[in-house]
Formats: sequence, C-alpha cells, structure tokens
Amino acid sequence: MGILSASPTQMDNCIDACVKCARACEECLTACLQEPDVQARIMCIQTLNDCAEICLQAVAYMARNSQFAKQHCQLCADICDACAMHCEKFQDAHCQECAKICRECAEACRNMAS
Repeated sequence: MGILSASPTQMDNCIDACVKCARACEECLTACLQEPDVQARIMCIQTLNDCAEICLQAVAYMARNSQFAKQHCQLCADICDACAMHCEKFQDAHCQECAKICRECAEACRNMAS
C-alpha cells in the first residue's frame, strides 16, 4: 500500500486518480468562473466543487483503510460521473479535459468499490 510500502495497489491507483480529479475540478471551477456565460454554468460549478471535495475525502478514507472506503468510493464514482456529464455540456477545453479526468476517476473508484 502506497507510501509505506513499495508495491502499488488498486487502492494506490484510485488515490492517484482521485487526487488528479480533485485538482482538475478545482482548476476547471476557477476557469468556469471566468467564462462569459458563468450563469449557465452554476450547476456545473456546484458539481465541480462537490466532486473535488468527495475525491479528497475518498483519498483520506482509502489512506486510512476505513471500513467505509468502498461505499465512499462508489459515491465518489457517482459524483464524478455527474460532474463529467455537466462538464461535457460545455465545449471549452478545460471542461472537456475535466470531464475526461472525471470519467477516469469514476472508473477507478468503481473498481475500488467492487
């Protein structure tokens, strides 16, 4: 397991995906706030915030090997999928890239949850 051992695991892969996704969501949220159609992005911005937070929470649950990590990862996958769906509605590069990263994180979290 990760930092304290040498061999990467499925959990390590999921943790990496969650960290990457949280960062992408924060960056996308910041970029969305600068777009001229910011009012049309309210739901996307709110979901980006939720996604970033749940991804970081999932990292903490997995890192401490919580008994609830699998359930949390399933919820994280659902929120990542929702975030990707919102981002995909906008054609700018930051939203499209964020959607891709959210989909990758959702897959990693579903694998972790199963």
